[in-house]
Amino acid sequence: MTDSKYFTTTKKGEIFELKAELNSDKKEKKKEAVKKVIASMTVGKDVSALFPDVVNCMQTDNLELKKLVYLYLMNYAKSQPDMAIMAVNTFVKDCEDPNPLIRALAVRTMGCIRVDKITEYLCEPLRKCLKDEDPYVRKTAAVCVAKLHDINAQLVEDQGFLDTLKDLISDSNPMVVANAVAALSEIAESHPSSNLLDLNPQSINKLLTALNECTEWGQIFILDCLANYMPKDDREAQSICERVTPRLSHANSAVVLSAVKVLMKFMEMLSKDLDYYGTLLKKLAPPLVTLLSAEPELQYVALRNINLIVQKRPEILKHEMKVFFVKYNDPIYVKLEKLDIMIRLASQANIAQVLAELKEYATEVDVDFVRKAVRAIGRCAIKVEQSAERCVSTLLDLIQTKVNYVVQEAIVVIKDIFRKYPNKYESVIATLCENLDSLDEPEARAAMIWIVGEYAERIDNADELLESFLEGFHDESTQVQLQLLTAIVKLFLKKPTETQELVQQVLSLATQDSDNPDLRDRGYIYWRLLSTDPVAAKEVVLAEKPLISEETDLIEPTLLDELICYIGTLASVYHKPPSAFVEGSRGVVHKSLPPRTGSSESTESPDAAPPGVQAGEQPAVIPAQGDLLGDLLNLDLGPPVSGPPIATSAVQMGAVDLLGGGLDSLIGGGGFTPVPSTTMPTNLGAPLGSGLGDLFDLTGGVGALPGSYVAPKAVWLPAMKAKGLEISGTFTRQVGSISMELVLTNKALQVMSDFAIQFNRNSFGLAPAAPLQVHAPLTPNQSVEISLPLNTVGSVMKMDPLNNLQVAVKNNIDVFYFSTLYPLHILFVEDGKMERQMFLATWKDIPNENEAQFQIKDCSLNADAISSKLQGSNIFTIAKRNVEGQDMLYQSLKLTNGIWVLAELRIQPSNPSFTDLEVRTLLSLKCRAPEVSQYIYQAYETILKN
Repeated sequence: MTDSKYFTTTKKGEIFELKAELNSDKKEKKKEAVKKVIASMTVGKDVSALFPDVVNCMQTDNLELKKLVYLYLMNYAKSQPDMAIMAVNTFVKDCEDPNPLIRALAVRTMGCIRVDKITEYLCEPLRKCLKDEDPYVRKTAAVCVAKLHDINAQLVEDQGFLDTLKDLISDSNPMVVANAVAALSEIAESHPSSNLLDLNPQSINKLLTALNECTEWGQIFILDCLANYMPKDDREAQSICERVTPRLSHANSAVVLSAVKVLMKFMEMLSKDLDYYGTLLKKLAPPLVTLLSAEPELQYVALRNINLIVQKRPEILKHEMKVFFVKYNDPIYVKLEKLDIMIRLASQANIAQVLAELKEYATEVDVDFVRKAVRAIGRCAIKVEQSAERCVSTLLDLIQTKVNYVVQEAIVVIKDIFRKYPNKYESVIATLCENLDSLDEPEARAAMIWIVGEYAERIDNADELLESFLEGFHDESTQVQLQLLTAIVKLFLKKPTETQELVQQVLSLATQDSDNPDLRDRGYIYWRLLSTDPVAAKEVVLAEKPLISEETDLIEPTLLDELICYIGTLASVYHKPPSAFVEGSRGVVHKSLPPRTGSSESTESPDAAPPGVQAGEQPAVIPAQGDLLGDLLNLDLGPPVSGPPIATSAVQMGAVDLLGGGLDSLIGGGGFTPVPSTTMPTNLGAPLGSGLGDLFDLTGGVGALPGSYVAPKAVWLPAMKAKGLEISGTFTRQVGSISMELVLTNKALQVMSDFAIQFNRNSFGLAPAAPLQVHAPLTPNQSVEISLPLNTVGSVMKMDPLNNLQVAVKNNIDVFYFSTLYPLHILFVEDGKMERQMFLATWKDIPNENEAQFQIKDCSLNADAISSKLQGSNIFTIAKRNVEGQDMLYQSLKLTNGIWVLAELRIQPSNPSFTDLEVRTLLSLKCRAPEVSQYIYQAYETILKN
């Protein structure tokens, strides 16, 4: 008969009967009674009254009975701690039992009894079991140490169990090694500062040897431990990769993902020129593809991880597009994830296949999936320029189906295609306007309004179309209201005479009748712009827009690097670092990929101090964190950098006719009714003819700063290498705009024309914001100066060195290539000033190993001059103080990709006894992406010495 009979009894007086049976002399009866007790406990009955009777049954040789009693003990020890002490003696005895299964059972149960009172009694038996001759007992004891550490960490450290655990890493049995690694990793996680897993090449070798022989969970523990190791050079990284690669063919998907994590991390250290690098890329694809034949839940986890891998190294899966084609019976969550990866892998080579698939998906019945498929077609058009035409005609075919949600999604993506390829596909606008009435979703309505406003001069009845939206203005969502306001102002600036009433109506609705502060503010800004300086209004509202980048949903590079270190964990499924979703007191360590081989050596200055200064070896001139940063909040701010004051002679606008007189030049007169003064902000004074100069009353603020340092022009492409075309140039940053200042010289004997320029992918996404415009052909011996505006929305790829920019220039003769290094200070943004409290918190939060220290020699400026000079290049002084006669500046700057860099600058006072060789300025940099520190230092040196 099965054990289910124990769950069916509902007798009264049961406890009393069980008590009698537990004290019976017959072994069989005892065993039956304990089974009944466990059954009652399982269904939730309170059988704690039987604690002493059950504990008495521990004295037995029967393994099955012992297991049942231990099970009872684990459950009730917490509620009956005084009684649990009775069992200690038996544990001690069982730990010396000749049967290894009983010894292991005793030590496992000891670890599960979370009662402070009895932990100290368990130390002696645990110590014996850690050195037991049987590996099964040793591996169980290793896990017990981690459990005991969770209950009483101090006790475990005092008893020396951690050292014993470290010794077990060298054990001859692979399962003992795996459990020792698992226990140490668990303890290290709760104590991030302790260096428990002190890995070195010898211990790594032992782990790799054990890897081949232990169970799948053991392999995962070892692989996760390997992933935290930093090889000393690329040869060691390659050797580890070679020994981990066989794990890729394991049947367990968790082992495969852990192996992929190790390989992805160590590949950073391998040179791309190595044959082995190419081999490794080929070996990584098949296991990832195999994961997609598992059940849907596993597929989803695999796809979320593949999404990260493809963003980091698309070349791994570039030939595996077909695997990501959606099957009819895939669950929706798998379908959407596959779609995402298809777009990431789309390229000129496979775009025809991808588009055919996407068109098929757009006719499915699942609404969410269809929407995503239509968006995907638009993303393909933006990503692969050669396919844009086919994508647009596919979208037009889909609009002809008249399926409401398909039409709306198509309009949203066509708006993005217009942004990417201006003046190319506007012929489809008429078709879009036919579907105006069917749009009911805010995003689609806003997209359509944007199209009408942007191309108003090509649409005859643009005013009627926008007026039709205006009728229900207050019922629209904020997104639509804002877009409608901007579109009507654009229309007014393009066709002023016909749309006076319309623009007055929308400005009145947006300012007087609206409660939304965003809408009101934008309304007032437009109102004021139009009334004070229509020419400036035209320049602002109708300014040329930057092209949108193809991959807008890429994960930020530093976060991506961190997530790659968490492949195969929840972080890789959520696409968030553990600190974003793990609660509790455990410190979460920020992980990052190892630096790519040779990333900074080539540009390192001989004067630079080693980037990672070890703790305890800090040079005497840099004070410890405690004494300076502790009271950073009490520091004196340096004097503000002041320049010539901006002229503030302003005309009070009060109740002036804001839209009347100001627009005469644009529309040739016209009578608007004045706006009552109560609806206007009080400080609307604007300098005459200053346009936007004083829009937010910024007198004496921005604009008073000295300009950013500009390096002299250098020859980038000599004429002998470019068939007579010489290119020299430099980079500038002014008022938030980056430019490449070029001089093109024709040293050939023929005329040059049809110039174009293109940048390769680079570390910060630098890209031309406009075409290279050489207005007339370049005749022999003629030079032309061109200012090429740049933006930072291009494709990103880590370069070596980090500030390397590869450029291609085409003309009627040929295509020429050159590379140049741009100074990093052109990427320092204007809002890089951090609040004091934030500075202090961030400095403490960034790990000490991310701190790099450098010397700036031969800088004869004092602290105020340094602060002023650096502020011109957007390096902001947060605080200044004097320590022992030496000035300390605390500074922050922010790069265009959002990376913050914090600096501590120590300036030694001028002293006649100093020789030129002595250090005057010492720079300490802290940053979450330490690889940029070397280049920030170079920027500091360049700015201060010129």
